Amino acid sequence: MAKVLGLGGVFFKAEDPAAVRDWYARVLGFEIHDWGGAVFKPVKGGSTNWSAFSADTKYFEPSTAPFMINFIVDDIDGLLAKAAAAGVEPTGRQDEDGMGRFAWLLDPAGVKIELWEPAKGDPEA
Repeated sequence: MAKVLGLGGVFFKAEDPAAVRDWYARVLGFEIHDWGGAVFKPVKGGSTNWSAFSADTKYFEPSTAPFMINFIVDDIDGLLAKAAAAGVEPTGRQDEDGMGRFAWLLDPAGVKIELWEPAKGDPEA
Protein backbone atom coordinates (compact mmCIF):
# COMPACT_ATOMS: atom_id res chain seq x y z
CA MET A 1 0.00 0.00 0.00
CA ALA A 2 1.31 3.46 -0.86
CA LYS A 3 2.07 5.56 2.22
CA VAL A 4 4.37 8.27 3.53
CA LEU A 5 7.50 6.83 5.14
CA GLY A 6 8.75 9.87 7.03
CA LEU A 7 9.67 13.51 6.98
CA GLY A 8 12.00 14.36 4.11
CA GLY A 9 12.94 17.86 5.19
CA VAL A 10 11.94 21.24 6.49
CA PHE A 11 11.82 24.01 3.91
CA PHE A 12 10.75 27.60 4.49
CA LYS A 13 11.13 31.09 3.07
CA ALA A 14 13.27 33.74 4.77
CA GLU A 15 13.89 37.39 3.95
CA ASP A 16 17.65 36.81 4.37
CA PRO A 17 18.39 33.10 3.86
CA ALA A 18 22.17 33.62 4.17
CA ALA A 19 21.73 35.16 7.63
CA VAL A 20 19.38 32.34 8.66
CA ARG A 21 21.86 29.69 7.46
CA ASP A 22 24.67 31.49 9.31
CA TRP A 23 22.60 31.60 12.52
CA TYR A 24 21.84 27.87 12.38
CA ALA A 25 25.53 27.12 11.80
CA ARG A 26 26.77 29.43 14.61
CA VAL A 27 24.07 28.84 17.19
CA LEU A 28 22.99 25.24 16.62
CA GLY A 29 26.12 23.85 14.95
CA PHE A 30 24.52 22.92 11.62
CA GLU A 31 26.94 21.85 8.90
CA ILE A 32 25.60 23.86 5.96
CA HIS A 33 26.42 22.31 2.58
CA ASP A 34 27.18 24.24 -0.62
CA TRP A 35 23.59 23.76 -1.83
CA GLY A 36 22.36 25.75 1.19
CA GLY A 37 21.03 23.13 3.60
CA ALA A 38 21.97 20.59 6.24
CA VAL A 39 21.52 16.83 6.27
CA PHE A 40 20.72 14.83 9.40
CA LYS A 41 21.30 11.12 9.67
CA PRO A 42 18.60 9.13 11.49
CA VAL A 43 19.01 9.15 15.26
CA LYS A 44 19.46 5.63 16.61
CA GLY A 45 16.11 4.67 18.08
CA GLY A 46 14.78 8.14 17.27
CA SER A 47 11.59 9.23 15.65
CA THR A 48 10.24 12.15 13.68
CA ASN A 49 6.88 13.43 14.82
CA TRP A 50 4.09 15.10 12.88
CA SER A 51 1.30 16.93 14.66
CA ALA A 52 -1.35 19.48 13.72
CA PHE A 53 -2.06 21.98 16.49
CA SER A 54 -5.24 23.97 17.02
CA ALA A 55 -5.24 27.31 15.17
CA ASP A 56 -5.50 29.16 18.49
CA THR A 57 -2.55 27.40 20.18
CA LYS A 58 -0.21 29.61 22.16
CA TYR A 59 2.54 26.95 22.06
CA PHE A 60 4.38 28.53 19.11
CA GLU A 61 4.57 31.97 20.77
CA PRO A 62 6.37 34.31 20.80
CA SER A 63 6.73 33.40 17.11
CA THR A 64 3.92 34.44 14.79
CA ALA A 65 4.86 31.72 12.27
CA PRO A 66 2.18 29.04 11.83
CA PHE A 67 4.77 26.31 12.47
CA MET A 68 7.58 25.37 14.84
CA ILE A 69 10.64 23.18 14.32
CA ASN A 70 11.72 20.62 16.93
CA PHE A 71 15.31 19.35 16.95
CA ILE A 72 16.56 16.34 18.90
CA VAL A 73 19.77 17.29 20.75
CA ASP A 74 22.32 15.21 22.64
CA ASP A 75 23.34 17.88 25.20
CA ILE A 76 20.83 20.66 25.79
CA ASP A 77 23.06 22.42 28.33
CA GLY A 78 26.00 22.44 25.94
CA LEU A 79 23.87 23.68 23.05
CA LEU A 80 22.35 26.45 25.17
CA ALA A 81 25.87 27.48 26.26
CA LYS A 82 26.87 27.63 22.58
CA ALA A 83 23.76 29.70 21.82
CA ALA A 84 24.50 32.08 24.72
CA ALA A 85 28.07 32.53 23.44
CA ALA A 86 26.50 33.59 20.12
CA GLY A 87 24.24 36.06 21.95
CA VAL A 88 21.08 33.93 21.76
CA GLU A 89 19.09 33.30 24.93
CA PRO A 90 16.24 30.79 25.22
CA THR A 91 12.67 32.05 25.34
CA GLY A 92 11.91 29.26 27.81
CA ARG A 93 13.13 26.02 29.26
CA GLN A 94 11.59 22.92 30.84
CA ASP A 95 13.90 20.47 32.56
CA GLU A 96 11.33 18.27 34.26
CA ASP A 97 9.20 16.51 31.69
CA GLY A 98 8.69 12.76 31.42
CA MET A 99 9.69 12.96 27.75
CA GLY A 100 12.98 14.72 28.47
CA ARG A 101 14.28 18.26 28.62
CA PHE A 102 13.18 21.15 26.39
CA ALA A 103 14.30 24.68 25.56
CA TRP A 104 13.07 27.18 23.00
CA LEU A 105 14.81 29.75 20.81
CA LEU A 106 13.71 32.11 18.05
CA ASP A 107 15.70 32.06 14.83
CA PRO A 108 16.37 35.25 12.82
CA ALA A 109 13.32 34.53 10.63
CA GLY A 110 11.10 34.55 13.75
CA VAL A 111 10.55 30.78 13.75
CA LYS A 112 10.28 29.11 17.16
CA ILE A 113 12.86 26.37 17.57
CA GLU A 114 12.21 23.66 20.14
CA LEU A 115 15.27 21.78 21.38
CA TRP A 116 14.52 18.36 22.84
CA GLU A 117 16.95 16.20 24.77
CA PRO A 118 15.02 12.94 25.18
CA ALA A 119 14.82 11.34 28.60
CA LYS A 120 17.46 8.70 29.09
CA GLY A 121 16.03 5.35 28.11
CA ASP A 122 13.15 7.00 26.20
CA PRO A 123 12.08 4.47 23.54
CA GLU A 124 10.97 7.36 21.29
CA ALA A 125 14.50 8.79 21.03
